[in-house]
Amino acid sequence: MFAPSQEDVRRFFCATAAKQREGCVLTPMEAIAAQWIAEHPEYTGDLADVDAALAAVYTVEDGRTNPFLHLSMHLSIAEQCSIDQPRGIRQAVDLLAARRNSLHTAHHEVMECLGEMIWASQRSGLPPDGLAYLDAVRRRATT
Repeated sequence: MFAPSQEDVRRFFCATAAKQREGCVLTPMEAIAAQWIAEHPEYTGDLADVDAALAAVYTVEDGRTNPFLHLSMHLSIAEQCSIDQPRGIRQAVDLLAARRNSLHTAHHEVMECLGEMIWASQRSGLPPDGLAYLDAVRRRATT
């Protein structure tokens, strides 16, 4: 399992944004990340300066979303869908995207489910419950 550090994640997204701006060839993972970066022009400044990105602190009190966490969640959901893990997530996300008429909007709703699963796991000390996560996404997709 790949477990990048916070610094690794920030460097990855900043480098991907730079390569995208410069029209460089992207790796497959960078290409997926670049699609989500393009969907979030509000993060352009955050991704433009790697040193500032490495030093930045995002707290709830600031009332601002951590762009690196947000983009990482988009990337995680895209990867989950590409390998259909947990089994059924691809269909649930596709259905939610069709119901919301937007893959981006669907991803934001799935992020809430993913965040709830991670929070519950941390709170209980148990492994993440992929079935509960999938059920939460399916409920959103059918309401």
